[in-house]
Amino acid sequence: MDLYSYPMLDAPSITRLQDDTTVSWHTPQVAGPEPTSNNLASLIRAQHRANFDLWHEEDKARDPGATDPEIAAVKRAIDRLNQRRNDLVEQIDLTLLEHFRASLTGHPEAALHSETPGLMIDRLSILALKIFHTREEAQRESATEAHRQRNRERLSLLEEQRADLAAGLDSLFSDVANGSRRFKLYRQLKMYNDPELNPVVYKRKS
Repeated sequence: MDLYSYPMLDAPSITRLQDDTTVSWHTPQVAGPEPTSNNLASLIRAQHRANFDLWHEEDKARDPGATDPEIAAVKRAIDRLNQRRNDLVEQIDLTLLEHFRASLTGHPEAALHSETPGLMIDRLSILALKIFHTREEAQRESATEAHRQRNRERLSLLEEQRADLAAGLDSLFSDVANGSRRFKLYRQLKMYNDPELNPVVYKRKS
């Protein structure tokens, strides 16, 4: 499906985009070029890509045969990807705040939702990856039947969790649009990647 055919302001479109790109990125010979637009669909796709890359770097970090230099390189890659992941969550929230600006400014007394849509979309992204890889394990022919059965059970739980979270996101979109709920941007304010805030880094420089 073309990127711009996803409406994006409903959870089924978001989860479908995350599922479709997860499949295509695992088969890079059929994956198309990454879009560069800053519209909501592109931001959600880019944020999911950061989680996708982070997932696979985390796998490398647990390779029992990895050397110390390889682990150090993976750790630095994980830090960069985590920063990008969180930056894109904030960009998604900023885009949605602008989209809902009239409803939000017109109802300042509305109940504040403690989790932003961007953070919920991030959780949906991780669930999409868990579902993909758990389904792989549930179907892996080289595994035992007990292994496959355990992963079929895990898959059922993950799909239930995603359905619940997706319903919660749709409810939030609806409530924000009608002025009964609001959200605000919560900056992540990560410290470990800032050389002026990480004491291990700034003490080494002194």
